[in-house]
Amino acid sequence: MCRGLATLPITCLERAKDLKTRLGILLHKPELGHRIGTSSTLQLGSRWRDSSRDVLEWRESFDQLLKSKSGVTAFHTFLKTEFSEENLDFWLACEDFKKTRSKTKLASKANRIFEEFVQSEAPREVNIDHETREITRKNLSGATSTCFNEAQAKTRTLMEKDSYPRFLKSASYQDMTKQA
Repeated sequence: MCRGLATLPITCLERAKDLKTRLGILLHKPELGHRIGTSSTLQLGSRWRDSSRDVLEWRESFDQLLKSKSGVTAFHTFLKTEFSEENLDFWLACEDFKKTRSKTKLASKANRIFEEFVQSEAPREVNIDHETREITRKNLSGATSTCFNEAQAKTRTLMEKDSYPRFLKSASYQDMTKQA
């Protein structure tokens, strides 16, 4: 079957991928209306103007997208359609982790994040190399707010170089920019 896919023209594969994305959006449709911020939920005077400005700024940089709550929500919904939301969830968990001040909470949160996202065969394992995984495992012995920095950076780069460009080309983002 894989050989059959290799013989298909690129346009067919792109159309199939687009169809998969659109079908995935339909699976998550109840969340779209409430979480992404369609015109019906965001057209509330200045709030809609601010949000429409945000939508257009998301394409300027990945950082702009991550700074916006509605941008993170829209990107998360898109990642769900691609079955790769664990990358953003891990990144967000690391951001929250860095704000932890209590040493005991820091250690327990670090273990929870590691078990959920980093360790081999984790329930929501992120795509990082073995070396980074081992460095992160060693960092847990003396859990500090920086123990996930390398793994978080690798995951962020993966999202920025891979998922983010697809998000910008997605039908859902294109629809949001038209409304903006």
